[in-house]
Amino acid sequence: MSTAALFRSSLTSLPHISAGKVRENYAAGAERMLMIATDRISAFDVVMGEPIPGKGALLTRMAAFWFAQLEGIVPNHLTGEDPLSVVSAADASQVQGRSMLVKRLKPVPVEAVVRGYLAGSGWAEYQNSHSVCGVALPSGLTNASKLPEPIFTPATKAAVGDHDENISFERMAELIGEPLATEIRRVSIALYSRAAEIALAKGIIIADTKFEFGLDERGTLTLMDEVLTPDSSRYWPLASYAQALAAGKNPPSYDKQFLRDWLEAQPWGKTAPAPALPPEVIAKTLAKYQEACDALTGADGGIGQI
Repeated sequence: MSTAALFRSSLTSLPHISAGKVRENYAAGAERMLMIATDRISAFDVVMGEPIPGKGALLTRMAAFWFAQLEGIVPNHLTGEDPLSVVSAADASQVQGRSMLVKRLKPVPVEAVVRGYLAGSGWAEYQNSHSVCGVALPSGLTNASKLPEPIFTPATKAAVGDHDENISFERMAELIGEPLATEIRRVSIALYSRAAEIALAKGIIIADTKFEFGLDERGTLTLMDEVLTPDSSRYWPLASYAQALAAGKNPPSYDKQFLRDWLEAQPWGKTAPAPALPPEVIAKTLAKYQEACDALTGADGGIGQI
């Protein structure tokens, strides 16, 4: 994998549509969109000033793996076409290995979060109320406990620089309508359950994750954006889970929890600009992503054309 970093894309062969914390979108006609995964990384909803070289390619490889594994539960946004087919030769280096050519959809303005284990903001909320986002949970759970069954805990989608906000299912239903909210909850739990089983067989616990959905021109619910990458999921190694649970701690993560932990130790108010990342933090963050990607997909990637 190339170590050349892409912090921000600058394609000249397609019109730019939008940019998120990590991904940038370009119009490829009226019905398709080129989605590029840059090497940016965010934490606490703040984009770091330094890229993680190769991260975008790893995210794309993992997302393609999971889209293939989850087929049959819900349609996804992939077109199956080569991203290089819509850009000029001059733009190819910014696209190769880090892009998906996808359908243009109407995004559903809610993040579909599924939790199989108690961690992060869910653990913090549980300690006060024995519930997470209005979902009641049994007493006696500890940090990193496996939940009796996966729970759906949606969140509002924040603009870049703002913080996502956990909401109840009832609030989600008010925002997008109860039939769509109910279907997203059903599909999200089915996606998480299949992915968690696949990952567990490979020695990885998916503690929680978030999905994003859109509607096509016929109103069909469609899985979009990334899926089950370390940017959107909490990955724990199965081998260290029991010991961490006994200590009441989260297992060492494959995801960007390492970066969050480093940032927590810095004199920083969790607003932009973020502290500069030392080379060793960049290298170790990339190593965590690489380890998770190889464990899930195999060293050869285990995927086809995206």
